Amino acid sequence: MIELHTPAEIDRMRAAGAFVRRTLDELAARAAVGVNLLDLEADARRRVADRGAVSCYWDYAPSFGNGPFRNVICLSVNDAAQHGMPHDYVLRDGDVLSLDFAVSVDGWVADAAVTVVVGRPDPDDLRLIRSTEEALEAGIAAATPGNRIGDISAAIGAVAAAYGYPVNHDFGGHGVGRTMHGDLFICNDGRAGRGYRIRPGMVFALEPWWAKTTARLRTDADGWTLRSADGSRAAHTEHTLAVTEDGPLVLTA
Repeated sequence: MIELHTPAEIDRMRAAGAFVRRTLDELAARAAVGVNLLDLEADARRRVADRGAVSCYWDYAPSFGNGPFRNVICLSVNDAAQHGMPHDYVLRDGDVLSLDFAVSVDGWVADAAVTVVVGRPDPDDLRLIRSTEEALEAGIAAATPGNRIGDISAAIGAVAAAYGYPVNHDFGGHGVGRTMHGDLFICNDGRAGRGYRIRPGMVFALEPWWAKTTARLRTDADGWTLRSADGSRAAHTEHTLAVTEDGPLVLTA
């Protein structure tokens, strides 16, 4: 069921959005050569506890994962595109790191992701990251009352196509509210003018992500981490936004 939230409820979601944004910014700043992914996970876990928040990832057990997820953040390195499980890995110069973080604060959820380069960046990696950021901006701009969900998907997909990156259709944006993953599913490519009409009160996460040269994925032995099938690097950018009478309001800005 697609939920429509009141302005008061959307205002309460701002606290979760602000915490998610601040945590991602500070963890991304910590991501340097020589830092272990487990240290970033431990830092995220401490912040969640200190804030009195509830991790949306801890004990998360969807059909596509291998049992409950026992971490509070997804950390995906290089060719890892989604759901990267933190493990004993020390970041190296030039690594591409995506951080995906979702929590509930006072019963309301926010979800966001950012991708950064550790150390000296490769221009091709920066281009890849920039494409997801521009696609997110395009998707947000299309999230206005009266448009349709397909308009968001088409706007995101057009940016990927302009950059020449293939788009996977299995994982994309989703409704957000009391839970992390609610209705709707918002594909990162699609046809304008199709799908549900966008209405004030809708809250969802948009998350453009793709790899450089393939739309196919393979799953790590951990049962969670999804990697590009050909080993090409991936990037992921995400915001939670609310649709208001005046247009989209980004809660994780």
